[in-house]
Amino acid sequence: MGSPPVIAVVGPTGSGKSDLAVNLALELDGEVINADAMQFYRGMDIGTAKVTLAERRGVPHHLLDILDVTQEASVSQFQEQVRAAITDIHSRGKRAILAGGSGLYVRAALDVLEFPGTDPALRRQLEEELAAQGQAALLARLHAVDPVSAGRLSDDRRIIRALEVHQLTGRPFSSFMPRREYFQPAVQVGLSVDRDQLRERLALRVHRMVDNGLLAEVERLDAQGLRQGKTAPRALGYAQFLRVLDGEATVPDAAEETIVATRQFARRQLTWLRADPRINWLDWQDPGLTARAAALCT
Repeated sequence: MGSPPVIAVVGPTGSGKSDLAVNLALELDGEVINADAMQFYRGMDIGTAKVTLAERRGVPHHLLDILDVTQEASVSQFQEQVRAAITDIHSRGKRAILAGGSGLYVRAALDVLEFPGTDPALRRQLEEELAAQGQAALLARLHAVDPVSAGRLSDDRRIIRALEVHQLTGRPFSSFMPRREYFQPAVQVGLSVDRDQLRERLALRVHRMVDNGLLAEVERLDAQGLRQGKTAPRALGYAQFLRVLDGEATVPDAAEETIVATRQFARRQLTWLRADPRINWLDWQDPGLTARAAALCT
């Protein structure tokens, strides 16, 4: 008998994914795997709404607190780690339950998705050619080998990446695009939200983060090199409250900017998720939510 389907709890930020994942783990004898890129970081607790030990209710959680704030999050490395965690959990007769709002990371865990390698020397060479010849020349080269990507890309960095991938692999960059094909059996449970209620909930959550010490958390992480990281300093709330430390914004200003940015992020998440027809949507406030979700996963 094969392994049971991987369970993925998806939805916009603030919709209750972490709670449902823990409830499902208790119901189905499972363990939770984090798929939120910003929750990889040690010390980024308040601003990412990371589940506390008490909130985990004894359920093992994987891939939390695995990076320092100076390290860069890598979706290809995550793919290796998450698939190893799934294999380990299933080998012990438990259910693997993925929870997180980073869409590409969820896709990397669940779907057939290849990540071509990189070559720093080749990357530097292409950057020098871009500086000397301009974007049009590199775009023309890309069009000759990968017209699909050439018609889709206008950003210098991504044009360089597409040329790098072609030179390294002999394949067009467009051939590495994700497709909706599960790597192994999976069930996605989506939390369907009332958007007006979610907007209010996100505002309240940000204010609660501020009350719980978000500024002090950002200040502590700044001393640990937060600004030197490539991924961590872009996290919602952290970028805004670094400006408070620099004297460029007040705490109320930073809180309001964080609320606006979080609402925009939630809208982007919903757009991304609504495009996937495989997601089973359930009402986030349904009193029978856990039972309904569990029924989909058995």
